[in-house]
Amino acid sequence: MRIIISAGVKPFCIMVSAGDLAYLEEKLKRPITPLEYACFENLWSEHCSYRSTKAFLKTLPTTGENVLLGPGDDAAIVKYSDDIALAIGMESHNHPSYVDPFDGAATGVGGIVRDIISMGAKPIALMDLLYFGQITEEKNRYLLEHVVQGIGDYGNCIGVPVVRGEVTFDRGYSGNPLVNVVCVGIVDPDKYLTARVKKPGNRLVLYGAATGRDGLGGASFASRDLSEDAEAEDRPCVQVGDPYTEKLLIDATLEMTATGKIVACRDLGAAGLAGASSEMSSSYGARIEADCVHLRENGMNEVEIMLAESQERMLMEVAKDDIPALAVIMEKYSLQWRDIGEVIEEARYIVTFEGNMVCDLPIDLLVEGAPGEAWHAEPYSHERPYQAPGGDLKDLCLSVLSHPDVARKDWISRQYDHDVQLRTVSVAGGAGLLRLGDSALALSCGCSPRHIELKPYEGAANTVYENAANLACVGSNPLCVVNCLNFASPVHPEIYWQLGEAVRGMGDMAIAIGAPVVGGNVSLYNESDEFGTRILPTPSIGMAGKGPVIRYTLPADGATLAIAGTSAPALGGSVLDIVTGCGGEAPEMADPSILEKIRLFVQNGGFAADISAGGLIAALAECAPAATVSLAGDAISALFDESSGRFLIAYADKSLAEGLDAVEIGAVGGDGLIISVSGMTIRFTLQETEAALDALTSVMYAE
Repeated sequence: MRIIISAGVKPFCIMVSAGDLAYLEEKLKRPITPLEYACFENLWSEHCSYRSTKAFLKTLPTTGENVLLGPGDDAAIVKYSDDIALAIGMESHNHPSYVDPFDGAATGVGGIVRDIISMGAKPIALMDLLYFGQITEEKNRYLLEHVVQGIGDYGNCIGVPVVRGEVTFDRGYSGNPLVNVVCVGIVDPDKYLTARVKKPGNRLVLYGAATGRDGLGGASFASRDLSEDAEAEDRPCVQVGDPYTEKLLIDATLEMTATGKIVACRDLGAAGLAGASSEMSSSYGARIEADCVHLRENGMNEVEIMLAESQERMLMEVAKDDIPALAVIMEKYSLQWRDIGEVIEEARYIVTFEGNMVCDLPIDLLVEGAPGEAWHAEPYSHERPYQAPGGDLKDLCLSVLSHPDVARKDWISRQYDHDVQLRTVSVAGGAGLLRLGDSALALSCGCSPRHIELKPYEGAANTVYENAANLACVGSNPLCVVNCLNFASPVHPEIYWQLGEAVRGMGDMAIAIGAPVVGGNVSLYNESDEFGTRILPTPSIGMAGKGPVIRYTLPADGATLAIAGTSAPALGGSVLDIVTGCGGEAPEMADPSILEKIRLFVQNGGFAADISAGGLIAALAECAPAATVSLAGDAISALFDESSGRFLIAYADKSLAEGLDAVEIGAVGGDGLIISVSGMTIRFTLQETEAALDALTSVMYAE
């Protein structure tokens, strides 16, 4: 078949390597066309094909008794009850959020929400994990302000509550902030959609917003380092979102799903229509007529039409005779739609434009044919010997409490609507709770990048553990895990080793707690030429669990305070280490056996909080700011140790703590926090504690 190259069409970003190009031309026995080049450039990028990580990802536990659909679709489907399943997914929008923080973050929310609705599910909750350079720098404050505004504006407009989040600050994220978003939806366990076509002869219908030139080359852009000129050069790679159209998409897709006439559905995300239509059709083949796509700009060529990542667009497989009935629903919601192609028997991906064949490829070569990349791995050791920090103990405590990683994130959370949809029970503490059926859906998210930097295997394992600990503190069991593997360039031997070890640790702990890894995203090449930085290893995770409806409430006056669990003291990578440079060993891998005991303790009326960032002083300041406490041992370890496996617990009835081997340390009550340790007593007024915990809010409001 003769293939025509449209005049004047050039690939917009030279990313296909010489080796890949030679390999492709040898496989095809001809030169590739500009559209084919652009398709391979994006679909074979790290962002879409996981070339450097797929060998690692195959080692993760992905199945379980509640997993109805695991990795490989737009989102995973996990059974929650006999009549409710969760649709859950996680995505990153890192590079776009540096170039254009408001639109980059907003479209990150829009994209992951569409992943959920493409499964026929109603989105009910969002979580965001944000990582920025030091807050003392004006540019990082600007990025934080506009990323938060983008997430809040989009989520609030579409009516999906943000119920959890995390914010971490470190110089390594300067020039390359991370914006990771989790979305959870609900669907009938027997009626969810999938994203693979089912029958040759069915039609492919594109609906939603018109296609423009925004987001061109977004997938390939996400797979390279950010240059010094990124904000100017890469602006066309960033999409612009419209939450009002997204809300119409949500409602229309759910109504169409209820008819049973949607055969398959997929969000248009990375690599635009080319990515969605080829991946969706990989179970058979597809013929696409690029001329039929509804456009908002004149003069667009086939590369722009097929690779643009314009937002708020969906693609569905529909029997031809069912199109009129679904058209009534789409038009009811003022959504444009076009019949743009068909499912074909032959396993080829064919695109025509202006009467010419501009793409004709074996579909498996395009979608699954990217060769894997195995880089050289080289272990390292970054732990430093411990040196006891000098200075006044109270001043050290206040420095840790006011560090932006520990300080309250009220400035951020106040911009999000937590209560829309009326399911939210609580967003306080370490997990968000939503009433779902006759139980509570518990959601947690987070990561410990500095610990992972020091001990990748143990740190990543503890990241999974800490989220399970957050769920245990609200009496819930974990159901599943999703992740975003954010790392620097795997070309560096130490980074590739770090990546492999982190995935290994994540998988081992997921097995230990019985929570399969059902989906996720990989974001590599997170480095900045502008700042000369590499991000810390950040395999962030989201975790969903189920338990009783228990509103998170701080312990009342008179309650006994105790520490449950033991672990070897660890200060390396702690907030104290950031503040003082004290060094020390990073935490060892936690023993998850205590989690079930904590769950039962909380279900029976006890209070528990995981001791993590900032150590015991942070847990006390947040959970018992008015209390009298006496601690044994060295003051620094007692107050600032961040080893995993310990909980601050409180109870009125000592029998609740039986079996926890808890060590009592004091009681709640008084007009401030009084701590006796190492022969000294330090006192914090409520005003001092509040001022320290409000440090981040004070900085941002001062702007």
